Formats: sequence, C-alpha cells, structure tokens
Amino acid sequence: MKLAVIILTHNEERHIEACIRSASFADEILVIDDDSTDRTAEMARAAGARVISHPLAGDFAGQRNFALTQTDADWVLYVDADERVNEGAEAELRRVMAENARAAYEIKRINVAFGQEMHYGAHRPDYPRRFLPRDAVRWEGLVHERTVSNLPVRRLKGSLLHYTYTDWDQYFQKMNQYATLMAKRRLAEGERPSFLKILFDPPFAFFRSYVIQRGFLDGRLGFILGIFHGFYTMMKYVKLYYLEEGNRAESPQVPDHT
Repeated sequence: MKLAVIILTHNEERHIEACIRSASFADEILVIDDDSTDRTAEMARAAGARVISHPLAGDFAGQRNFALTQTDADWVLYVDADERVNEGAEAELRRVMAENARAAYEIKRINVAFGQEMHYGAHRPDYPRRFLPRDAVRWEGLVHERTVSNLPVRRLKGSLLHYTYTDWDQYFQKMNQYATLMAKRRLAEGERPSFLKILFDPPFAFFRSYVIQRGFLDGRLGFILGIFHGFYTMMKYVKLYYLEEGNRAESPQVPDHT
C-alpha cells in the first residue's frame, strides 16, 4: 500500500519546507502548484517533493480532483501548505492502510492564529476529511470544498496544526476573499438575502462564537476574533445582497401589454 501526501500551493515559500518535513514519512509527496511567483516550487523540489504546475482558476475542488489523477498511490492525505502533520500520525495511517479499512477519514485540525492555539469559538478545532482511498472520492464546491464518497466516515486520533493567520493584513485579505466567494456560492445556490440578515446575523454570529462556543476561554484574542467573525458574517451578507441587487438590475424587463 502506497501513501501520497498532496499539498496545494500558491506562493507558499514561507511554509512549504516545514510542511513537507512534517509529512516526510509518506511514500510520495506531491505538490500541485498554482503558478507561484516566489520560490515555492523550487523549495518544494529541494525538499524532496514532486511538483506539478497547474493553474487553480478559482476552483479548489477542481485542483484537488486534478491531484488525484497525478498519483498512483492507494491512499492520499491532503495537507495544506500552512499545516503540519503532528507526530504520531504516521503509525495510525499505516495501520489503517494495512487493514485496508476503507473509509473517508476526518482528522482533527488545530488552528494556530497569531501564534496562539485556538480551542474555542469560531476558530476552534475542526475535522476536515483528508485521508482517503484515492479511487473512491471526488471533491466539489467552489470554496470550503467537500468530499463526495460512498464510503463510511471515520475519525482519526492524529491531528494537524494549522498556522492559519500570522499577520493582520493577511487576515483581512482572506476575510474579504472568503466573504466574496461565499456570497457568490450562496447566490448560485439560489439564496435570496434580506436586510434583516445583515441586521441580525452578525451580532448573533459574535454571540455564538464568543459565548455559546466559549470563545472567551481563548482570552483577549478570542474576543477580537469573535468580533471579526461577526464582521465577516456582515460582509458575506452585504456582498450577497448587492450581488442579487445587481442581477435584478441587469435582468431584462418584460413589458406589460395588458
């Protein structure tokens, strides 16, 4: 049984070497690079990865599906460039492979924001499906892409560290990018916004993150990120609202002949 670790990259020279080192136990490390303009590809090759250049074109699911066609490994583990595989994961992965326990496996991902591990609130650990038999899965979705598989879903005991934000410029840039993508996705899915969502959903998003999900236990940063989670929610619905308004304005008006 062969294991490939798949890493999608775009200008990740700050992270790529440490990411590859953390996954050095794999039989193959495959980097699918979205035309990076920095030294990502060069550094990845020097660290022992096989690098294939393939434009993302805004479609994360398509990029992950493309990666599946570029390896003959029996199992794949997807790791983002800003993630690290924690020690101890290899033994569990090898055991699953040896037993041929075919399933779509979730793995705990601990977010590290501005140098602090986040255990509560909107940035609490999540469980993405990342460890999969290569021949039994595909991906779909423009943003926050998800797996589609007939296999049962199971959870690994291992974990990833996700170095999600290191500076505030990056944080706000990503917030804006994801708000735009989510607004477009919801519009495509037929959601029609109302101003009431813009009015009420943001404060509730903060309350859910900071109180219900106990973001206050993450200290000062928990409060700050809770506030900004509410602001992200407002951005998403404002963008959706005006995208829908723009579509209505561009729609041809049918004359009334009555």
